[in-house]
Amino acid sequence: MAARKGRWAQAPSPDASEWTMIELPQARTLMAGPLGGWLQEQKVMRSEAQAQALKRVWIAAAVLGPVLLVAWIALPAAFQVKAAVTGVILTFAWGWTRRPVNAARKSVKTGINQAIAKSLGLKFTLDTLPGTGFRRAKAMGMVPRHDRARFEDHWSGEIAGHHFELHEAKLEERRGSGKNRRRVTVFRGAIVTMQYGRGIHSRTLLLREGRHTGLFGGRKDSVRLDGERFEAVPVVHPDFEDSFDAWTTDPVEARYLIHPAYVERLIEIESSFAGKDICALFDGRHERGDMVIAIRTSNMFESGQMDAGMDEHMVARTIEQFGTLARLAETMNEFR
Repeated sequence: MAARKGRWAQAPSPDASEWTMIELPQARTLMAGPLGGWLQEQKVMRSEAQAQALKRVWIAAAVLGPVLLVAWIALPAAFQVKAAVTGVILTFAWGWTRRPVNAARKSVKTGINQAIAKSLGLKFTLDTLPGTGFRRAKAMGMVPRHDRARFEDHWSGEIAGHHFELHEAKLEERRGSGKNRRRVTVFRGAIVTMQYGRGIHSRTLLLREGRHTGLFGGRKDSVRLDGERFEAVPVVHPDFEDSFDAWTTDPVEARYLIHPAYVERLIEIESSFAGKDICALFDGRHERGDMVIAIRTSNMFESGQMDAGMDEHMVARTIEQFGTLARLAETMNEFR
């Protein structure tokens, strides 16, 4: 992946708001350095983890196979009960057999992502708590209702002179009743909070089309979110007016907040993250204002693959994803 990449640092200028771009590290450069050497050492660990997992599979089959067979034949229980108990036992057994592989993946993933973060001047932690960005996304209806939430892969630092945070969220809701009661994943994706870089006082919400419709179809003229009234405003760019709807507490300020260049960058982020349903909040409640982005994705930043041949590809993919965030921040600088 030899796409254009760069690292943003403060320019040698008396105006502290000016920024320039220098080259971001290439994946090959990282792999040729300490990260590549460390990953070579992890090859043995990954092979041993896979061998141990396979050994556990045979142990589980040898122990549980006869036990379950006898239980199915001898125990006077209903078919549904036997099937449910067998399912629970096999689930726990599968988790036990995969534990060595999961531990190896976690170790490699953490090592790779911390190396990438260091090269970008960022910080990475595997386990995290929800940030203020997630709480605002929840209050604004940018993520669906849920009753259980898990968070991981927290990145923080500065991109193009803008403080930012990113973490993954997995949201679940319990549905059904009785025997059909189950947990359903209603959202998995990234929550990004990025300093906007100029003073704004309103709040403007940009959503994929169709999120707030009236009784007879069509976009609502206004919605009430997080205790405030938001008016519908047009997305002026003809290429995006059929893809996004927007609401704001200040239609005048929203004219430059929903700049076509920002929308283009959001679409670029959605594509780079292989995501969908991206939405953004321009929030003037916080100092100087910031932007909160929520995007549905698959499980991201899973650089801890058991196939060592995938390492460089995963490193390059992660760097490119941060490149799209950097280009969004650069666009914010251009329209201050």
